[in-house]
This record gives sequence, structure tokens and C-alpha cells, in this order.
Amino acid sequence: MNSQDGFLLSYLKYGENDAIIHAFTENDGFQSYFLKGIYNKKSKKKAFLLPLNKLNFVTHIAKGNGIPTISKFELNEFYDFYEDINANTVVFFISDFLHQILRIENKNASIFTGIDEFLQELNLKNYQSHLIFLIKILKVQGVAPLVNEGKYLNPETGVFTFEMAHHLFDEYNSQVWKNVLSSENPYNIKIPSKIRRNILDSILVYYHYHFADFKTPGSLEIIQQIFE
Repeated sequence: MNSQDGFLLSYLKYGENDAIIHAFTENDGFQSYFLKGIYNKKSKKKAFLLPLNKLNFVTHIAKGNGIPTISKFELNEFYDFYEDINANTVVFFISDFLHQILRIENKNASIFTGIDEFLQELNLKNYQSHLIFLIKILKVQGVAPLVNEGKYLNPETGVFTFEMAHHLFDEYNSQVWKNVLSSENPYNIKIPSKIRRNILDSILVYYHYHFADFKTPGSLEIIQQIFE
């Protein structure tokens, strides 16, 4: 038996009553689990299957099954932002995003703590927290831009230069990136609502350059509509 906390990234219905769960766990990083009977009419825990819900999983290796089976799981921490359409949209987008970039990630305490911190900010109705979080994660992954005296961020090289290399990385947007990367408390930085879409688009451009096979999350259009 193995017990640990993890953030739910995605799940897929398997057969009539079962599911395959993908989570980022505290001790083992990205993991896939088999969850039996979750869609059974008597199941009371279907409501736990919400993106980025922090759950405690008790798992074991079942005979004839290639992935661990969940014996028991409980809600570790409750957030009420799932009833907030703006926050709910952000959560779906970030879980979609993390499912892509963490699929081969082993144990990483900084990422696990970072997700926790992001959710706390979102629970405080910080609706720009996803932008800050996605830039912060780049530092943990070791692919963050190198901050220097340059005014324009080159998304391909990850270096600030004195000539603009991409239209989304003008002087103002590049300064936002630099502020987030340099600040000890980046969640306190205020990003004007009128440029948040450009900042998000610039983040996607940067991820495309620095993460192999990265694909734009399908939930992008929804989050753009919410924050227009």
C-alpha cells in the first residue's frame, strides 16, 4: 500500500464504471492510476474528480493490471472557487497545461508547492495568478529567460536583448516578464487586464519554443473569452 497526496490533472472513463486518473503526486511526480467503480450509481466520490483537486490516494499494485489501483481516496483540501466561473475556467486551463508539461516529471517538491501556492492565490480571486504561475514554473524547469539589461525578450533564445525579436514581446510585455522573474513576491504584481491576453499568448509562444511537442491547450479559447 502507498499513501500520498496529489493534484488531479485529468481522468478518462474506462468501461462502464471505472476511470484512469492522471495526477501529479508529492512523492512520485506524474502518475497514472486505475480507479474502480467511480461511475457506479452508489459512488459518492464522483464530485472529487475536479481539475487540480488536491487528493490523498491510497494505492496498490493489482494482479494483471499495469498501473497502480486506487484503494481509497479522499479530498485533502477544499477550495470553493469551482463555483466561480472565472476561477473554474482558469483551473481547467492550468490542469490541461500541466498535464502536457509534467507527463515525464518525477518528484519535484518545488512544482508541487508551486501548484499549492497558485491555488491559494486563485482562491483569493487573483484572476491573473495563472499568468504568474506559468512563468514561475519555467524557473523550476530550468528554461526561464535570463534576466539582464536588455529591453526585449527573445522567446526563442530565452535572453533579453536590445532589439525586438517577436511582436508579442515588445518593451512593455517584456518588462512584465522581467518583473515576474525578478520579484520575490510575483503574485503581488498587477498585470493590467487589457494586456493579459497578450501576456498569455506570449507565454504560449515561449512554451512552444522550449517544450518539445507542446500543443496549445484546447481550453485556450474559453479562457480568452472569459477574460476579454
